[in-house]
Amino acid sequence: VQLVESGGGLVQPGGSLRLSCVASGFTFNSVFMNWYRQAPGKEREWVGGMNIDGGTYYAESVKGRFAISRDNVKNTVYLQMNSLNSGDTAVYICNARGYFGQGTQVTVSS
Repeated sequence: VQLVESGGGLVQPGGSLRLSCVASGFTFNSVFMNWYRQAPGKEREWVGGMNIDGGTYYAESVKGRFAISRDNVKNTVYLQMNSLNSGDTAVYICNARGYFGQGTQVTVSS
């Protein structure tokens, strides 16, 4: 199993970013996909997930600002992040079937 995240970077407060996670090594369209994040000095936090039927679930801290989608042809799950604030600064990590990617850094700062 391999999960490779991309799309992170530096963004100003109020800005947006879209993260991608390309998956391989399993049947992507049959697996629930999750996004987590980990800020410096903090525990890893679940951000949200998407099931195989397209249903999405979000942590309260990101509900209404973040949106997860998936492309089963490209074996990719996305995390669209809007209205970013400094509290969203973290490494964002893709998860599936107990496996985690290396993550992509998101920094929200002016």
